[in-house]
Amino acid sequence: MSSTKIFVNLPVRDLARSVKFFTELGYSFNPKFTDENAGCLVISDSIYAMLLVEPYFKSFTGLAIPDTTTSAQAILALGLDTRAEVDELVDKALAAGATEPREATDEGFMYGRSFADLDGHLWEGFWMDPAAAQG
Repeated sequence: MSSTKIFVNLPVRDLARSVKFFTELGYSFNPKFTDENAGCLVISDSIYAMLLVEPYFKSFTGLAIPDTTTSAQAILALGLDTRAEVDELVDKALAAGATEPREATDEGFMYGRSFADLDGHLWEGFWMDPAAAQG
């Protein structure tokens, strides 16, 4: 069976600003799938986020875009290899203009921190002890 890839589609108000934000976090964009309407954010070799300007995003759904200051539709959680990587990702996001909507969670075997990007989309970096995940 081939590896499944995921392309999460997110509405953004200012594509250039969003591209700059995620580039500051250390991510890249695939220029083949990036233009004035969309930016293909490469998170890993199987995870991508398509950042779509709001009018273009609406053309796929015909639905209203939720106001991220009053509602949440999803939390995008990224599993990272170490606690230090969790802190590094969220600290970079905060330095680039994100907000931290809640305190870090530390369960000993699992650690996580969250940030809201420039458009209010909720992201979480988390680490889980591999031994705890298997047992």
